[in-house]
Amino acid sequence: MASTLPAATGFLAAVQCDGGRSPGAFPAPRGADPAAPGAVFASAGPRAVIKARPGGPGLDAVLLHSGAPDAAHAHRRGRTVLLAGELYNRDELLTLLGAQAGPVTDADLLLALVDTYDLHAFRLLNGRFAAVVADGGRVLLATDHAGSVPLYVSAVPGTVLAATEAKALRTAPVGRRITAARRVRRLPGTHQVPAGTVLEIGVATADCTDHRTWAPTPARRIMAEQEATEAVRLALDRAVRARTGPDTPLVVLSGGIDSSSVAALTAHHRTGPVDTVSMGTDLADEFPQARVVAEHLGSAHRELTVHTDDLLRRLPHAVWAAESLDPDIIEYLLPLTALYLRLEGPGRRILTGYGADIPLGGMHRENRLPALDTALAHDMATFDGLNEMTPVLSGIAGHWSTHPFWDREVLDLLVSLESGLKRRHGRDKWVLRAAMTDLLPHETVTRPKLGVHEGSGTTSSFSRLLTDAGVPGDRVHRAKELVVQHLFDRVVVDGRHPDEVATADVVQLVADALEHDALPAHP
Repeated sequence: MASTLPAATGFLAAVQCDGGRSPGAFPAPRGADPAAPGAVFASAGPRAVIKARPGGPGLDAVLLHSGAPDAAHAHRRGRTVLLAGELYNRDELLTLLGAQAGPVTDADLLLALVDTYDLHAFRLLNGRFAAVVADGGRVLLATDHAGSVPLYVSAVPGTVLAATEAKALRTAPVGRRITAARRVRRLPGTHQVPAGTVLEIGVATADCTDHRTWAPTPARRIMAEQEATEAVRLALDRAVRARTGPDTPLVVLSGGIDSSSVAALTAHHRTGPVDTVSMGTDLADEFPQARVVAEHLGSAHRELTVHTDDLLRRLPHAVWAAESLDPDIIEYLLPLTALYLRLEGPGRRILTGYGADIPLGGMHRENRLPALDTALAHDMATFDGLNEMTPVLSGIAGHWSTHPFWDREVLDLLVSLESGLKRRHGRDKWVLRAAMTDLLPHETVTRPKLGVHEGSGTTSSFSRLLTDAGVPGDRVHRAKELVVQHLFDRVVVDGRHPDEVATADVVQLVADALEHDALPAHP
């Protein structure tokens, strides 16, 4: 993988009281080497096994890494940190350490902060990460503010297992109920760590206490137009710069205001052209709109067309990567999954405009401000566990994706702005459009919102697949729920590779069952 990727992009970790690895410490399939490629992860890349003895319980882990696995963990004075992902506010965090020598890696930095602030260190972090801290007789399991790198846990007295993909724990012993966490479908005792949360687990007892480290604000800020647009521009610019890395990044470009803003800010700070890519299908694409932006920015631009039959065959891959049961989310993520799988060459750092619609109410297309804020508040209260931002989507092709609009500081700002700044002068996402006026073509700034699933024809093609199989129009959404459930059970619970799962067969199974009322009314 390219050096621009994080030191680690995922892990499977076991913390045990006896300080050693007992048989079954890693819940790999029978006869499989847990460090073997493809043993438990959808994400591609080299694996490394690490062993740490922090003075209490021992920590063993299988790391998905980018060439320097030692940079993903750190040890000092009986404490071990394991980090998948990256931190974006390193400079600010380093100021908190005073005269101490500056840590070299993000894992070193996190360890130094935990030494000073204990678990409250996670309240300070702006990043895209999942972390394990083995500390004496306890384990800390933490996600970033948005849970953008999913983290799963199964805990029994004496052993705590944690992984960045639920499928890695599918053969784990049935863990204790963790009331603060969400159960994973058909994986008894496996739970997902909530977004913006630290779970503090006693290794000997498996008792768990949850500590919330971030929550979206329910309050709204009143700002003058110019003040708001300048604040949005500054926050988004910082988020983009923190994510670009030393090499030329790749920006997914649809030609809409969200992805175009990320592309423009990426290009604004580089001396050479950035790389951009657009994806469409034989049914629909946004190539002309993206081309306008690419030509304006002078980017090295590519257009990839995926036939809708091939796109729909990627449904098992989207569920395999996202581990989500929400059919709407899978629809949103399917075009990105297909795009990432089409990208050739070594692993790339990829920036997207994904996620802006949630804090800005972009998909809510009416002028009533109370309804807009109600939708925004609901979306911010229910995003957790949907795994929309998971890096595994790009990780299945060996890439690392990151989303500036879900930077902690950007999200805090966008959520807090009063609704009149988001729907203003008859335009959706007005404050973002106004903030980017000088960097983008006028037709891009004023272009109405179109979702990636709409612009690629994903929604219509998925619906047509079901109606062609005999599903009545009024049961299409229910059928989509059941298709996603069946795919989840096969590629996550049963551990099958998505190449072994035929989307058409699953669709026909669901259609036949619905015709004979052989399935329950709800998931």
